[in-house]
Amino acid sequence: MAEMPEAHLESSGRNPRGHKRGASNVTARRERPEAERMQLMEQVVARENMLRAYQQVVGNKGAAGVDEMTVEELKPHLQKHWARIKEELLSGRYQPQAVRCVEIPKPAGGMRQLGIPTVVDRLIQQALHQVLSPYFEENFSPSSYGFRPRRNAQQAIAKAREYAAEGRRFVVDIDLEKFFDRVNHDILMSRVTRRISDKRVLALIRRYLQAGLMTGGLVSPRVEGTPQGGPLSPLLSNIMLDELDKELERRGHKFCRYADDCNIYVQSRRAGERVLKSLTKFLSERLRLQVNEGKSAVGRIWERKFLGYTMTWHKPPRLKAAKSSLQRLKAKVRTIMRKGRGRSLAQIIKELNPLLRGWMQYYRLSQVKGIFEELDGWLRRRLRCIKWRQWKQPRTRMKELMKCGLTKERAWKSANNGRGAWYNAGASHMNEALPKKYFDSLGLVSLFEQLRHFQLST
Repeated sequence: MAEMPEAHLESSGRNPRGHKRGASNVTARRERPEAERMQLMEQVVARENMLRAYQQVVGNKGAAGVDEMTVEELKPHLQKHWARIKEELLSGRYQPQAVRCVEIPKPAGGMRQLGIPTVVDRLIQQALHQVLSPYFEENFSPSSYGFRPRRNAQQAIAKAREYAAEGRRFVVDIDLEKFFDRVNHDILMSRVTRRISDKRVLALIRRYLQAGLMTGGLVSPRVEGTPQGGPLSPLLSNIMLDELDKELERRGHKFCRYADDCNIYVQSRRAGERVLKSLTKFLSERLRLQVNEGKSAVGRIWERKFLGYTMTWHKPPRLKAAKSSLQRLKAKVRTIMRKGRGRSLAQIIKELNPLLRGWMQYYRLSQVKGIFEELDGWLRRRLRCIKWRQWKQPRTRMKELMKCGLTKERAWKSANNGRGAWYNAGASHMNEALPKKYFDSLGLVSLFEQLRHFQLST
């Protein structure tokens, strides 16, 4: 790149507009005259903004797009071509490449379609996001938590529990059908235009929305949707659904929205059914979005889940990991344990621990501890099961059990009981031979102890 790409950028403590971090968004908004809003593309291609975007894209890594260029190849490419790309952006002539279609399995089943832009387009989208985000952030609802700075899923979950504790023990759970695939471009662009005046930026966003989708080597045009996978899509989704937030606020509802997952908390089932019916009509008529009737419903707070959590019937309710979340964790654990059962338990635990820590970090708000004790016990039993199979022959099992401190008679009887690995992994002889302290010595993360640590530190 002529003068932009560097491996590292020292933090200046300022955002792309020169405002100190932490400054009031409202103040920042007042300092933006119309002339500045007409010159946003100059801010997009500014050296500091592009360096930040470059670091973000390289740090995120990610797969190559249709041109097969990797993030490692981005810097030399920009050194050679940045002057041309910058001139095309400033003149409004830049044309994005098609995005590569990739399908990944959804946690609840089915496939999710991702659109992977080229690394150059990811860089430009990230630069756009950094400049545009402050113009919209100041106006977004405090009840919107997804894809926003200093906001996360745990805050949404804690607020949801707060609403339920106030007596709103019914929830209107709205699921938008294929939201990212069905966003209407004209409606979305009309919302963007309310705050953005630079016609070059508006035209570029429209081109990114309409960039073709490559599947199996063939590029198909796109007339709707903003596929997940690009840095700009999260911001555009929040711009689109901000109108839903404003309508809910106008009606005085208590709600939490994370991306396209929206829960409204009400005091009765009848009120919830009215809300669901009226919002289905509002979304269809105003935003041309369809509510998934099969997944949307009105129910008790303990009957529905939100962002992987559910609540108990207690007053006030307690947060706990949803059953489906536990099932997904167990499925991932089984996959890791099936990878070559000839490995030592220490090797398996080393691979398990990052998964367990990450899962526990997300579910640290849970107030039902018994689930975590049960998971710890299940994990240890799975590991004992592997050990039992590795010992294979009754004679070997007898010797190993004796090494672990069992008497010869008990070791012989246990090794020759003729029962399967899962039974023996849960039996008293294996619990005594390989107790919890044995797994602690191997470094196995305890979910229950991690939860207790989180609760003590907050």
